[in-house]
Amino acid sequence: MRGSLVAWLLLELLLMLEMDGGRGALQYNREDFPQDFVFGAGTSAYQVEGAAAEDGRSPCIWDTFTHAGKMPDKSTGDVASDGYHKYKEDVKLMTDTGLEAYRFSISWSRLLPNGRGALNPKGLEFYNNLINDLLKHGIQPHVTLYHLDLPQVLQDEYGGWLSAKIVDDFTAYADVCFREFGDRVSHWTTITEPNVIAIASYDTGTFPPGRCSYPFGINCMAGNSTTEPYIAVHNILLAHASAVKLYWTKYQAIQNGWIGLNVYSFWSYPFTNSTADIEAAQRALDFMIGWIMNPLVFGDYPEVMKKNAGSRLPLFTKNQSRQVKGSFDFIGLNHYFSEYVKDNSNGSRTGPRDFNADMFVKFTVSKNITPIPQLIPMGAPTDPRGLQYMLEYFKDAYENPPIYIQENGYGLGVFNSTLHDTARIDFLSGFIGSTLDAIRNGSDVRGYFVWSFLDVFEFLAGYSSCFGLYYVDFEDEKRERIPKLSAFWYSNFLKKKNDIKIERTGVNAKYNAQQ
Repeated sequence: MRGSLVAWLLLELLLMLEMDGGRGALQYNREDFPQDFVFGAGTSAYQVEGAAAEDGRSPCIWDTFTHAGKMPDKSTGDVASDGYHKYKEDVKLMTDTGLEAYRFSISWSRLLPNGRGALNPKGLEFYNNLINDLLKHGIQPHVTLYHLDLPQVLQDEYGGWLSAKIVDDFTAYADVCFREFGDRVSHWTTITEPNVIAIASYDTGTFPPGRCSYPFGINCMAGNSTTEPYIAVHNILLAHASAVKLYWTKYQAIQNGWIGLNVYSFWSYPFTNSTADIEAAQRALDFMIGWIMNPLVFGDYPEVMKKNAGSRLPLFTKNQSRQVKGSFDFIGLNHYFSEYVKDNSNGSRTGPRDFNADMFVKFTVSKNITPIPQLIPMGAPTDPRGLQYMLEYFKDAYENPPIYIQENGYGLGVFNSTLHDTARIDFLSGFIGSTLDAIRNGSDVRGYFVWSFLDVFEFLAGYSSCFGLYYVDFEDEKRERIPKLSAFWYSNFLKKKNDIKIERTGVNAKYNAQQ
């Protein structure tokens, strides 16, 4: 660790030099947030653990996908950040950083290699050790049950999320986790980003199992982009509600925990102030956010989705609607950027349509950029205010649910990782400031997690994009962790060693720290 210590001291010197710039006016510090507000950082199992074929773990759909050469950089998560072997070192770094909480996910195929049935003792031991070490160092474990890594055996057996059979298997898996870890885990997230799973896995085919159909996806051997995204989300919502019901009836009174669902979000600005573009921006929110939140809060999908998708959108039975409605103690929010939305309602309404076509909108990250179809644009401009708007939208549209910002970070399209990552500091300081603004305006936000704690295997870009507070050299078999300047900045903020000075210029934020 001597190299890391030297790097830390050098970065501390760099940060002190940055402080001399004197940019901005005092806006907030750690103590401005509610007393029970929690700050942390996160990773997920496939992206950080590695040890893909060790200690009884069976393949997940990402193993199959990456080994088929589907990633842009042809990478795999076989070793990733080697978190399976280096978890003690990582917990030590979390402690040094001052993290109050750590969000991580459990690998379903490491805990239950057959997807159901016999428990893998080595997998159970690993997660017990990780949780115990976190608690020993005063760090809250925030656990996600499913982070896009379905056991391949269940995909092969019945098609995974496309089958209603997944509800029983997911509930049984959740039961194992609640039983084995719930005495020490008080924050459970069932499933990460159902909307992304549906679009990326079953519409465009860019995530495993890589299902899509022409002309909506590329290089897909099977799938139906017009129906499968809607089917997948429907089954995800039912599986989530089933796991929540189990937790509430069997465990919550004893374990005193909370359970929720994660949603991927981006804020939508109308491209112009025309009525058509304003309605298009709302339509984008209904499709991306309402697709998940309307069933959770109101028991059914948004009316515009039912109208535009028609019979391709599954129906909830009365019993299913009752079970899904209200099935959360909190909502986890993943948020990175904003987009401008332009109406496309005059587009073709004939022929097959997928989820994106059903919205009748075009997206662009700037008014000066040609509209693009991507769900997650590369190089989207930083827009901290968009997060505030999104949080206040949840307050107004969805009865102000408790929210944990479970992912927010800087790195997509950043291909040259640097330890002197002032752009990441600007990003984080701006978004944390907007979170505080939303709280001051009445949003019930309970926590904020940086994505990611350290550099990991990224689902969109493999190892060519780096989001971490800590640099990982993926060419080095030792996978040494080295703190970036942002790690020191976040540590200072969490340890209340500095006030944060923010200067907002347009959509960008700058920081300065004062000892």
